[in-house]
Amino acid sequence: MSLFTSESVTEGHPDKVADAISDAVVDAMLTQDKTSHCAIETIVANGVVLVAGEATTQSYVDVAALVRETLQQIGYNDPARGLDGGSCGVLVALNNQSPDIAQGVATSWETRHGEARDRYDQQGAGDQGLMFGYACDETPNLMPLPIDMAHRLAERLAAVRHDGTLPYLRPDGKTQVTIDYEDGRPVRVDTIVVSAQHDPDVKYEHILSDLAREVMKPVVDMYGMDTGGITRLVNPTGRFVVGGPLADAGLTGRKIIVDTYGGMARHGGGAFSGKDASKVDRSAAYALRWVAKNVVAAGLAARCELQAAYAIGRAHPVSLKVDTFGTGQAPDDRIAAAVTAVADLRPAAIIERLELTKPIFSRTTNYGHFGRKGFTWERLDLKDDLASAVS
Repeated sequence: MSLFTSESVTEGHPDKVADAISDAVVDAMLTQDKTSHCAIETIVANGVVLVAGEATTQSYVDVAALVRETLQQIGYNDPARGLDGGSCGVLVALNNQSPDIAQGVATSWETRHGEARDRYDQQGAGDQGLMFGYACDETPNLMPLPIDMAHRLAERLAAVRHDGTLPYLRPDGKTQVTIDYEDGRPVRVDTIVVSAQHDPDVKYEHILSDLAREVMKPVVDMYGMDTGGITRLVNPTGRFVVGGPLADAGLTGRKIIVDTYGGMARHGGGAFSGKDASKVDRSAAYALRWVAKNVVAAGLAARCELQAAYAIGRAHPVSLKVDTFGTGQAPDDRIAAAVTAVADLRPAAIIERLELTKPIFSRTTNYGHFGRKGFTWERLDLKDDLASAVS
């Protein structure tokens, strides 16, 4: 027996509130100016929201109004719930992007050294850093089972609040799933933990039975897993009334493992939310998920992790590594060569191929940036080319 655990959080978790505000600002800027470059950081706390960071844009965004709208959509419309979008304080401290960074994006190292071969060579990476992408064959969407199930539980927890099925729920919440693996394959759900913020007058026994029926069972049934002997823990302290930013400050980018693969794969140093696609923290991580997913979908491996690294201002990655953890149908270096031949990982090429100048980022904020339908980086449009390149 080998146990592995991943967690997720609902849209009302303080850190996700901060992510949602940051992504909403990015989308609002991109709606008016698709060349906007921004790195938006948000902190939410008891009665106050601070939006800071950098933005170079021709757009005009009423950031304070957008903050209030986002909070109220999440469900923070009453101080008792943790924050009131209608009355909280909103502070905005945005600066222009550093010209030293901007020049590297606008005029790449390749261009300045006379090595630019085409238009994709003309845009440099918006920062240095390392990014990872991952896929595995544990689920139909090629995500690890623990994080995928944790996301669906958190998503369901929010849904039964919004649709009135469980009207006493409040916005904050967390989920956690432990899966039993044998020989590297998931065989059984071992433990599920659900922590759900609630109104003060609801009995614990009522919450326990409702969440088991309306949240846990429908999600576990989706996966067809062995349900015998599952340990189910609901609000383990016995009470979760005080939550949201009233209980804990929230910060943009503090849920990066929730955003990716639940700890099953490695993670680079940068968060996603609040950044436009010139920041390879976001765009390259999306591209590497896209490639890894296509490697697995092509039957080249059961598990695949890619790492790429970039230098600020340079278009081409400085490194690329493929690891199939011994599951590859070809040597890892041959798969890496196929990836290089098939997938252009320069920032400008990624942005164009994955359509990342569109205001899509608010849809990524909650329940994972990967493994959900509707995103370009989840397409399986490289698998045939990768299979041919390897063979």
